[in-house]
Amino acid sequence: MKKLLLAVAVSTVAAGSVNAATIYEKDGFTYKLNGDFQVQFREKTGFDERLKVEYDDLELKNYVAYDLGNDLTAFGRLDYGYNKDGENGLEEAYLGLKYQNVSFSFGNQNFAGDEFGIEEAYEVETIDEDRFDGIATSGNDSIRVDVELENVYIAASHEMDAADDEGEFYDLFVATKLADLELAAAYQQSRAADAAESADTWGVSASYDFGFMNLAADYSMTDEDDFETTQYNIAAVFAVASTTDVAVGMGNKEVDDADDITEWYANVTYKFPAAKNVSAFAEIADSDLEENGEDADLGFLAGMRVKF
Repeated sequence: MKKLLLAVAVSTVAAGSVNAATIYEKDGFTYKLNGDFQVQFREKTGFDERLKVEYDDLELKNYVAYDLGNDLTAFGRLDYGYNKDGENGLEEAYLGLKYQNVSFSFGNQNFAGDEFGIEEAYEVETIDEDRFDGIATSGNDSIRVDVELENVYIAASHEMDAADDEGEFYDLFVATKLADLELAAAYQQSRAADAAESADTWGVSASYDFGFMNLAADYSMTDEDDFETTQYNIAAVFAVASTTDVAVGMGNKEVDDADDITEWYANVTYKFPAAKNVSAFAEIADSDLEENGEDADLGFLAGMRVKF
């Protein structure tokens, strides 16, 4: 699940999570550890699906940094996770340098385009979160630059065309905040391994805080091999109590003016007053996807999440 746009305030790759616990700090060295554990009962939206337990996911994130003086910091991240597909292994591994509000990093990390999107579902099944999720959002041979200005956030990344069949990617993401309005745009040029032509993906999004609710929308498109795939998302989050948020939203994906799929969802999240990083949630979702003349079945899930 992505949060409604908070890109201007988001921590860059050069900073530990705001939830991270400082394990050790001495003589300019800092080691932080944070985790994100989510386990849920889920029956997917689709055909003949069954209820099961999913892990989405269990992550441990290590962050280290050395203060090199003169506003220069060396940093690194090493993250491991176990996800709902049963895969257990490396999530991110990179090193970098940060000078004032600019950071440079290289290694296994998320692309700049991964910052895009306003979708608020815990799970989507019959469509992607957005067009960037539909192409690629991370790689093993990536370099990235992040710039945090007063009210503008910029990220750019490049995935090198190495001999690992991942292809080559160039990503750019820009976001800004104007009072209660947040705007963002992203672009990705991608070329699959050994492909002759590249694909172009772009997207724009907006989010507005009305006080009693946050309303957001995004639109993204991929132009590839003489056909286009477009997608839009709309989401609203209501704070019904100091501990409880309700989100509703829908997404629509259309492939070359032919295949058109719409998925909608509604969820509720309760954060325990004594520990806001502990939450319980539930969600229902449906889709107009058809298969052999049969409509997709309603999906649902319920679970818990613990962060630190």
